[in-house]
Amino acid sequence: MPRARELLAIPARSSTWQRYAYLVVGAALVPPYGTLAGFVAPALEGGLGATAAWGLAIVVCAVVLPIATGMLPAVRELEIGAARRLLGVGIADLQTLDAKTSWPTRWRSAAWFVTHLVIGGVIGSVTVVLPPALVSACFAPFESGDVQLGRLDATVPGGPGSAWIVPLALLSPLALIYIAAAAGALLSWLSPRLLGPSPTERLAAAQRQAMRLAERNRLARELHDSVGHALSIVTVQAGAAERVLDNDPVFVRDALTNIQTSARNGLRDLDHVLGLLRDDVVSRAPTPTLADLRQLIDSSRSASIDITAELTGQFDDVPQAVSCEAFRIVQESLTNAARHAGRAPVSLRLKVGADELELELTNPLNGNHPRHAGGGRGLDGIRERVMSLRGDVSAGADSGQWRIAVRLPLRPPP
Repeated sequence: MPRARELLAIPARSSTWQRYAYLVVGAALVPPYGTLAGFVAPALEGGLGATAAWGLAIVVCAVVLPIATGMLPAVRELEIGAARRLLGVGIADLQTLDAKTSWPTRWRSAAWFVTHLVIGGVIGSVTVVLPPALVSACFAPFESGDVQLGRLDATVPGGPGSAWIVPLALLSPLALIYIAAAAGALLSWLSPRLLGPSPTERLAAAQRQAMRLAERNRLARELHDSVGHALSIVTVQAGAAERVLDNDPVFVRDALTNIQTSARNGLRDLDHVLGLLRDDVVSRAPTPTLADLRQLIDSSRSASIDITAELTGQFDDVPQAVSCEAFRIVQESLTNAARHAGRAPVSLRLKVGADELELELTNPLNGNHPRHAGGGRGLDGIRERVMSLRGDVSAGADSGQWRIAVRLPLRPPP
């Protein structure tokens, strides 16, 4: 059964400074691409010329390479983790572990990575050049001649005539904070749309979840029916042996033998279900079918359950899925009869027709063993099995008897 990772982060509060830190991370990722372009362009100048070499280097190193980097699944995972932690957004990652990332998802991841680099690079560059430019602007009214604004090529004339630039310079950090906050809000809005799953991926994840839940329910029914039947037989046999312990040692010996057999069968079925849960092929036992029905009936009779069975039709013609479910339905019905009706006689009728399988099990209502509504999941399990095969089931008291009737189509209805 395919496994899937389905992580939905709960949005955490994110401060402006955390978003600013995310922008700085994007700025820190820009220099390697610029450095690489600086190595590639000189190597191409001899054959292409300076302009063409730098143009090609910029296209390859500043456009193509970031896009290719953003398509990597590992980069997407890192971006998702950083966006959750620093941007405070909830991003569902519904990527299947044993499947490749789809190309639409890769392109969306690449678009996010490039956006992160561009916005982060702009904010980071302004953050680096603003402090020295601010200091230079504040000293401009006291200087003579032109004053260079930090590392920028721009200059302003010195002297009292440049006093107007001082309040503008002092307000620039505040403007940068607001711009960075707006950029962080933009990225917070974009991140779920570019890093989150597409509608198609969400639908696929929902289908995988439904399949897993259906498989878990099926295994729960298997465990309930098989192990529950074995324990019921053991309980009935142990109770009967206790009543005649001093008077009928032969019966007690046979009961102990049957208890041992039922317990062994229960352990086998338990190991089968656990093997399915572990996806362990070695420990999987064959799933019982209608071919094992007579053995089930004999085992129940050994527990002093009086069963009259009328079996007609060709069991070999029943599809595997229907045969397995029909066996479990009979098993659970016999378990319920042993648990609630005690030693009351049980009548079983099973007919395999051309298009459907009919099953009916009845036993007298025993006043000494009252049925408690909602006391177990046996009937619910039977209904789930019948519904999975699009059959019909009815269960309840009928003229002093407890009756359960099931109809299973042998072929899926159109």
